[in-house]
Amino acid sequence: MSSAEEPQRIVVWHPGAVERSARSEISGGAGHVVWFTGLSGSGKSSVAVELERQLVAAGRAAYLLDGDNLRQGLNEDLGFSAADRDENVRRVGEVAALFADAGLVALVPLVSPYRAAREAVRRRVTDAGLAFLEVYVATSLAECEQRDPKGLYAQARAGTLKGLTGVDDPYEAPTSPELVLQSADGDAATQAALVFAMISPQSR
Repeated sequence: MSSAEEPQRIVVWHPGAVERSARSEISGGAGHVVWFTGLSGSGKSSVAVELERQLVAAGRAAYLLDGDNLRQGLNEDLGFSAADRDENVRRVGEVAALFADAGLVALVPLVSPYRAAREAVRRRVTDAGLAFLEVYVATSLAECEQRDPKGLYAQARAGTLKGLTGVDDPYEAPTSPELVLQSADGDAATQAALVFAMISPQSR
């Protein structure tokens, strides 16, 4: 029987027996999604890694959902077309929402170039009654190219890599992020502290 011929399945949300507040007592506070967006090489991951360290040191459960890490498993079937990038963001957003529901601070450093996909994640998280913080790491394209930790910009300029965000694929910067980080704000630890200060006490 083909999938089109299968009987309609009834899919419903199955609630657990543990309240969100009870999970938060164990994890050290209410869940939170911190979504870092910016160009490749902007420093998103460096800040997120440092923020995870600071949160855990303060007794707060946190987990880093790195985009490259997730593309090695959960999202290994996705490429870099616009549709695949949107699906990548959607899936990571779903995972982040589940982590936040469990009482963790989910840290997501993802280029996530398209505004509509990021806003969809925001709605998903906030509609669930969870906190969402968008952090725009606004490092300039010139500085990102100078850093080029993965060699992506060099490949794009040489014509061996197509569709790189900021070069031949668009990046839609946030219009109203909760926080904008720039190089002048200091090193990764200093920038992470700025984000940490914006996480409400109830979610620490």
